[in-house]
Amino acid sequence: MNVEVVIEDCRWEQAELERLSVKALQAVLAHFNLKSERFEIDILACNDARIAQLNGDFRENAKATNVLSWPSQERRAQEDGADPNPFDQVADDPSLGDIALSYPTCRAEANAAGLVFSDHILHLLVHSMLHLLGYDHKRDLDATLMEGLEIEILGKLGVNNPYKEMTKV
Repeated sequence: MNVEVVIEDCRWEQAELERLSVKALQAVLAHFNLKSERFEIDILACNDARIAQLNGDFRENAKATNVLSWPSQERRAQEDGADPNPFDQVADDPSLGDIALSYPTCRAEANAAGLVFSDHILHLLVHSMLHLLGYDHKRDLDATLMEGLEIEILGKLGVNNPYKEMTKV
């Protein structure tokens, strides 16, 4: 497995992003019984200005966000709530895609929610890695499927359900 982390914002250096990225990728791939040594991802550890630029360039929304992801191939499911079944496609392409994370936004979110920063980063990494495998949350059933996978994978990593507080009535 190859995880390439490019650090543009030095605040990421203390966050152990490479270690967290490897941990998250191993957990995601293990969940789908994929051999982790075959795959690679690239991660950009940046700031709000850089991620806003990327968000504007690729999503026409020039605002800062916590994480962006770019799958190397289109793997999305055609039916709402269906598994994208990306495994035939990833067999021939070891590159899953690219991820960018913004330190200030991620830190502010963790602080505001009272989360351990590394747990929040693991959640964002698992979330974005699922995007690289074709999962999405634009449609309701897809969101339910993706959130369930995140909760299950994060649980195996010892991270509490990140949606628990959001679902309280």
